[in-house]
Amino acid sequence: MTGSHSLLVADLIGVAAFAASGASAAVAKRLDLFGVGFVGFVAALGGGILRDLVIGSVPPLAFSDWRYAVTTVFVSVAVFYLHPQFNRLRRMVLLLDAAGLGLFTVTGTLKALGAGVPPVGSCLVGMLTAIGGGLARDLLTGEIPVVLQRDIYAVVALGGAAVVTALTWLHMAGKVPLAVAVLVMTGVRLLALYRRWSAPVAAP
Repeated sequence: MTGSHSLLVADLIGVAAFAASGASAAVAKRLDLFGVGFVGFVAALGGGILRDLVIGSVPPLAFSDWRYAVTTVFVSVAVFYLHPQFNRLRRMVLLLDAAGLGLFTVTGTLKALGAGVPPVGSCLVGMLTAIGGGLARDLLTGEIPVVLQRDIYAVVALGGAAVVTALTWLHMAGKVPLAVAVLVMTGVRLLALYRRWSAPVAAP
């Protein structure tokens, strides 16, 4: 499997994870099938659309490659009909969201670097790719966006993007190191939720 194919597979896995996250959140809010599909689509592809517009890749992959939209619709519909079989829906949403965060950070950063964006800019693009869909999902379902709360969400994405950029600079951005980076970001995000780690807030 070539590097571009590996990146595509990772991107589609991230799309599926965020689509399931968005669709699950929509199901929990009792939206209809169209609403679940729409929230799943925005959650899965919102960050990628933003990334592609920033790096000048138009039309965005979400519209030019049918696999992205089909993956999103398939996963969203599956979640809509199979959600009664899932226990503790909120925990599943958080797990999928953490996995999507790691995957999209890696793919977003690599695509920005490949498009010639400087390292600092690539880190920011990677972070925006990871948090864009979740931000839109929370707004559509009437929740305060996670990225704006005290949970270390965007911080994990930004740190992961910096690691990916460093690995690329050191010519170590192979499949194994990048997979480890995804797992570490996912694990840190879940651990932060479990331990209630948070960024500092202003004193009242």
